[in-house]
Amino acid sequence: MSAQNYQNFRAVNDQYASQFGDKGSLPLPPAKKLTIVTCMDARLDPAAHLGIKEGDAHVIRNAGGVAKEALRSVIISQQLLGTREVALFHHTDCGMLTFTNSQLQSKLKEAYPQATKEVEAIDFLPFPNLEQSVKDDVEFLKNHPLVLDDTTITGWVYEVETGKVKQIV
Repeated sequence: MSAQNYQNFRAVNDQYASQFGDKGSLPLPPAKKLTIVTCMDARLDPAAHLGIKEGDAHVIRNAGGVAKEALRSVIISQQLLGTREVALFHHTDCGMLTFTNSQLQSKLKEAYPQATKEVEAIDFLPFPNLEQSVKDDVEFLKNHPLVLDDTTITGWVYEVETGKVKQIV
């Protein structure tokens, strides 16, 4: 049986809401005009390690913090909500470094033989080299015709072992 974490949501949220203050009046566009693209890894807390607060930035998370998967959100953030800076973060000890598309697709086809076509249609976007993946993702965003030309785009590695960040691009 799966975990029942949701059963605690209401009590935890009641505590949060009791200290919510005037956050409901924050404007929709992020104050820092910043978009952060980062990994979904549970060990990463971008608000804590970057010093951002509610209302400061858009934080887009996916497996690996991959720019191709985040593109739709980056475009919406820029075109409709005025962000002009993208900071892309990958991290050490990332699960995306541990497999290839063919390895994961083989595992899924074995577990779900009726979904072979669907499995083959998915690019899971793994990467074999951490720093190169940051460089490639920054280059992808810089060269994409729907990402604004005047966007500041930087690429970083977060070290899960130390909590430190290192700029790559």
